[in-house]
Formats: sequence, structure tokens, C-alpha cells
Amino acid sequence: MQKYISHGEDETKKIAEKFAKTTKNHIFTLIGELGAGKTIFVQGFAKGLRITEKIISPTFVLIRQHKIPATTKVLYHIDLYRLENIEDLQQLGLDEILTDPSSIILIEWAEKAKSFLPKNTVWIYFETINADQRRILIK
Repeated sequence: MQKYISHGEDETKKIAEKFAKTTKNHIFTLIGELGAGKTIFVQGFAKGLRITEKIISPTFVLIRQHKIPATTKVLYHIDLYRLENIEDLQQLGLDEILTDPSSIILIEWAEKAKSFLPKNTVWIYFETINADQRRILIK
């Protein structure tokens, strides 16, 4: 388990960038209230993978994909905030994405799909301490 206290968006991005460069896992969940830093974390993670395109929340489209430079891999940024029921996950093709070894997947609001996710999923929790500080716990 890894624990961090971030003192702002730049620090959250740096934590995520370093984590992306060292982790061997490929499925990550991002759990926390609105404004806790989940999308900011994804931005830093993407930078760690050398993705240069702008990373924005996929709240309204649910899934955004980004090619990882110099590889055949794809980063999937998924936001389940608007998901109404678990059956919608199958229509999204999430089962295919989860089983594709060339996919790196970050899922915001993943608690809505907990039963759908494999056991080797890495759970990342965000807690707002105050306006500038976040506690990040990686399990």
C-alpha cells in the first residue's frame, strides 16, 4: 500500500506520473468525491506514459482512449459517474477492454462496477483534506 499527501494539482500529477512509470498493473480504479483529483491524477498518469494530447474527463462520453506513443498500447480513461446500471457496462464493451493485455485502464467512479472488475485491479482512493490537500491511497 502506498500513501501520499498532495499539496496541489501539480503534485498530484507528479505522483501519478511517477506511479505510471513504475507500475506493472493495467487496471486502476479512482475512487473519491467530485473534485477530489481523479482526473488530475489521470493527466499525470498519461504524462508518465508520454501521452501529450490533452486529457479531459470523459463524464459525458464515458470512455476516451489515447494511444500510448512508441507502443501498441492504448490508455482508456473511463468515467462511470453517469452509469445507471451494471448492464450498461456490457454495452460499452468494458469486458473486452478489461481483458485486452494491450490496454491500460483508469476508471473513475469504479465503485459502481466493483463486481465487474478483476481481482488484480489496483484501487486508488482520493480524500479531500482541505482546498489544497488530498490524501491518495493506492492499494
